[in-house]
Amino acid sequence: MKRVWLLRALLSLATVALPAVGAADVPEVLRISAIPDENPNELLRIYAPFAEYLAKELGMKVRFTPVVDYAATVEGLAARKLDLVWYGGFTSVQAVRRTNGTAKRLVLREEDAQFTSVFIARPGSPIKGLADLKGRTFAFGSVSSTSGHLMPRYFLLRAGVAPDRDLKQVAFSGAHDATALWVESGKVEAGALNFLVWDKLVAQKKVDRAKVDVFYTTPPYVDYVWTARGDLDAGLQEKITAAFLKLDHANPAHTRLLDLHRTKRYIKAIDAEWKGVEEAAISAGLLR
Repeated sequence: MKRVWLLRALLSLATVALPAVGAADVPEVLRISAIPDENPNELLRIYAPFAEYLAKELGMKVRFTPVVDYAATVEGLAARKLDLVWYGGFTSVQAVRRTNGTAKRLVLREEDAQFTSVFIARPGSPIKGLADLKGRTFAFGSVSSTSGHLMPRYFLLRAGVAPDRDLKQVAFSGAHDATALWVESGKVEAGALNFLVWDKLVAQKKVDRAKVDVFYTTPPYVDYVWTARGDLDAGLQEKITAAFLKLDHANPAHTRLLDLHRTKRYIKAIDAEWKGVEEAAISAGLLR
């Protein structure tokens, strides 16, 4: 009898000591990251203040963790090395798939619900529309970029231009700002990038519109989104969401942060709205 009692006691202690499978997780440090769609210094300038803001709002340590490429953000979330990532639409689809559907989209900028890509070329060139790209050299951004590759490729295919068959050469610049500079310098004849980066480059006079300009803008699609790993504590996910939703451009304390992300406000994400991006990726041969 004593042996039975002892066995029960040990089993009870073991049950208490072991965490429940699938238990929610509150990390000591919230690790946030972002797809490297611009140069590293620019990413640090944008996201370090977001880490500071979230630390204040959540009452916990928050650290911005830069990564080397888009795939690293997906693998980082899946391996629980990252907790919250600013993804493009395509990488958010990849992250949800890689985590067996558990990654949770939280918030997006208002602009991301109606996002576009722009196609650019030198103003004096004969390229006036998508069909004119046949036989030309062309640059996408990163292979995993929604606005710099997936959606431009998708709209090219819809226009009857198969990039791998009809273009003279296809290159990947790795980032939106790099694509603009490649076209401006003549390294390639045309390229595609997201409209917000293009607008920023124009506003900051980092491109010469006498040497490079927009000749086509895509129809709108849903894109960037803050995405959390699925086993992150649900209460913490709600607090993160609330912290973004409370940002108000009319509030001087919030203006700089929103301007860094080139938006006026954030809105709540609805997972089903990225189904179109997933279907476009399948149609373009980037997903199966």
